[in-house]
Amino acid sequence: MPACVSGTTPHLGPKNKTKARTKSLSESQSPHQLLQNCANFRQLRQIHAKIIRAGLSGDQLLLRKLLSLCSSYGEMDYATRLFHHSIPVAGGPHHTFTWNLMIRAYTSNARSHQALLLFKLMISRGIPPDKFTFPFVIRACLTSSAFRLGEVVHGLAIRTSFSADIFLQNNLMDFYFKSGHASSGRRLFDKMRVRSVVSWTTMLTGLLNCGDLHTARSIFDQMPTKNVVSWTAMIDGYVRNQQPDEAFQLFRRMQLDNVWPNEFTLVSLLKACAQLGSLKLGRRIHDFALKNGFKLEAVFVGTALIDMYSKCGSLADARRVFDQMEIKSLATWNAMITGLGVYGFGEEALALFQEMEKMNVQPDEITFVGVLCACLQTNNLSDGCKYFEHMTKRYGIAPIPEHYSCMIELYDRVGMLDEVGRLVNTMPTKPNHNKVRGTNTHATANIGKHAEDLNCL
Repeated sequence: MPACVSGTTPHLGPKNKTKARTKSLSESQSPHQLLQNCANFRQLRQIHAKIIRAGLSGDQLLLRKLLSLCSSYGEMDYATRLFHHSIPVAGGPHHTFTWNLMIRAYTSNARSHQALLLFKLMISRGIPPDKFTFPFVIRACLTSSAFRLGEVVHGLAIRTSFSADIFLQNNLMDFYFKSGHASSGRRLFDKMRVRSVVSWTTMLTGLLNCGDLHTARSIFDQMPTKNVVSWTAMIDGYVRNQQPDEAFQLFRRMQLDNVWPNEFTLVSLLKACAQLGSLKLGRRIHDFALKNGFKLEAVFVGTALIDMYSKCGSLADARRVFDQMEIKSLATWNAMITGLGVYGFGEEALALFQEMEKMNVQPDEITFVGVLCACLQTNNLSDGCKYFEHMTKRYGIAPIPEHYSCMIELYDRVGMLDEVGRLVNTMPTKPNHNKVRGTNTHATANIGKHAEDLNCL
């Protein structure tokens, strides 16, 4: 039986009583004060023991604080035992908050299935849900792909008269768009009597994710109020649809409306620069970021800069940004390795991959696209075979078409047609050589126009 519905509860008190007390657990402090100053999970366990000895286990306020701290420390097993040990079998509206807190904690800690089990238990025990219960449950339905259950929860919200809550409606819209029921999301938006900027932006983002750029722009133009999230979503929508011209035009409008960009806006603009092949524009955005306090510690900005510089033909700038980044994600390593591998610096790419392995960074299939492209650039069949085997046997990564394309090209160059045939026969789909041979198309006709759009940077 899952932990969240278990009827047995392990003893939660301290195994051994001890007279030693740390300064943070001074007897002069109340449990509420101790929890307020709690710094780690070890202290939390000590405070909980004190609460048990004081006979305060049934105090709902203390229980909620304990559960919140457990959630923040990621100690959900302890939170589960604590909750089921302390929560009454029957409860009224004043207990609903505690159940909501636990459902939210499960969802926030990637335990959506347990969140849904707890919600079912809550209903079966007659604990009345409120308007705060349903958004957490809908989010859990989405992250656990329980789409049918999400519709049932929506129906329950309607029957309990909470469906008009704007926060719930926003979450339901997001749920329906992401679960592939765009028409339901649109109907929900159309029926909303009151819409916040979050409502409009959720609708906008949902349409963009469905690929309906035209309708999304119509919604964007109708928005009574736009914030940086709305502007950035629309700009990114144009970039994802390979329309960098429109992205820069919209950015210019954003500036005229005195809306300040955030890190995600800059990432979208850097992607637009890469699509245009405009090193000049990319450098201006980089300068703007540095002058206005956008730090490379924001990993996604640094990674976007590496990608932009690589695709715009300045691998020296890309490497400089990479070396300056103190924190690097897997995407950061992939961007640099792939940039070097695809654009003619195969040996450097392989050396960087070896450095990545020494740093114990786990590669993925994108990493090996860069590595095998590097082997292709250096015309090194031996290394290609070694890394292809390394990928599958050491890391358990199943080859994707791009990997096969690199290997087929390597075998083809030395005339090993039997090996080419063997690989083709083992492929799930036919190779696409266009994805391997990176090209850097410079849309110079548009660069001057976009330079004007960036005059105020």
